[in-house]
Amino acid sequence: MAGLNLRFTDEELDALRERAAAEGRSMQAFAHDAVISAINEHSRLFNEAAEHVLNTSAELNKRLA
Repeated sequence: MAGLNLRFTDEELDALRERAAAEGRSMQAFAHDAVISAINEHSRLFNEAAEHVLNTSAELNKRLA
């Protein structure tokens, strides 16, 4: 499995450590899941926007036909 090194400020690392501990998880697992969640959210927003554009275009195309 590939890895990735990330750099955090001391404050960011402390916040990550505290949040992961509060959830009873390792910092690595917490950070991994946060990144995957951000990727999935971006994909969801993109798909919603694309669907909106397609629906709007379909209505416009019907009116122009």
